[in-house]
Amino acid sequence: MSDFNAGRVTRRALLGAFAATAISAAPVYSNAFGFLRGGGDIRRLKMHSGRTGERIDTIYWVEGKYVKEALKEINYFMRDWRRDAVAPIDRRTIDIMAAAHNMLDVDEPYLLLSGYRSPQTNAMLRSRSRGVAKNSLHMQGQAADLRLGSRSVRQIAAAAAACKAGGVGKYSGSQFVHMDCGPVRVWGR
Repeated sequence: MSDFNAGRVTRRALLGAFAATAISAAPVYSNAFGFLRGGGDIRRLKMHSGRTGERIDTIYWVEGKYVKEALKEINYFMRDWRRDAVAPIDRRTIDIMAAAHNMLDVDEPYLLLSGYRSPQTNAMLRSRSRGVAKNSLHMQGQAADLRLGSRSVRQIAAAAAACKAGGVGKYSGSQFVHMDCGPVRVWGR
């Protein structure tokens, strides 16, 4: 039976046309939301810091809305601990971290090595290492360096790269993965 019956548009045809229009009208967002598919109505982030000894286990998104207090808690946790400087962490980075963690199917929290970095801290780290970018996304609150004891750098990076939502750097020698919400790209070994 045709969806177009005697010149009338059926509900099925209308929904199909709407779906096709929505998909073609928003190709930029297809990857951005696709990596959170199956995330359910709750998004959670679990981390600990070897530098400060702090731990965080927070639900930051419920039923389509970010939880303001949880985001403030994440901002503080991911602060530049060297200067005690807090900056907003980009929600896209938080979502990438949470989605990758979910894909890895672990209960273990991430070990946060670096979140937000002040320009002064970034310059100091850059003077000590060739691997620190002059215009690092850490300074905009758009990047995190993470580790899991139960998963390899390769496994963590593969999960983050599967999100197709930002940059993923593999630092096997230092045993961490860089995740950011910048342009989609992958580097390192």
